[in-house]
Amino acid sequence: MRRNKGGFRHNKEKPLGKGLYVEVRNNDLNWALRKFKKKVQEDGVLQEFKERQFYTKPSEKRKRAKAAGRARWLKKLEKQRLD
Repeated sequence: MRRNKGGFRHNKEKPLGKGLYVEVRNNDLNWALRKFKKKVQEDGVLQEFKERQFYTKPSEKRKRAKAAGRARWLKKLEKQRLD
């Protein structure tokens, strides 16, 4: 154990390598899979992979961002009109 600012830092077991992980408890694989999917979605791993899979020109990125903003704006207007 190394001394750390007057206290002790205990060596706890940590998973090897970087990345997301979920411990499987009581052999409940469905629970672990749901938690893992949620972590992956919150971290944006799949979205980043999809974005980096092919090169997109900066002009195309701006065009998509503008279209997404317009879609959000129209959705907001529609919601306000219904209320």
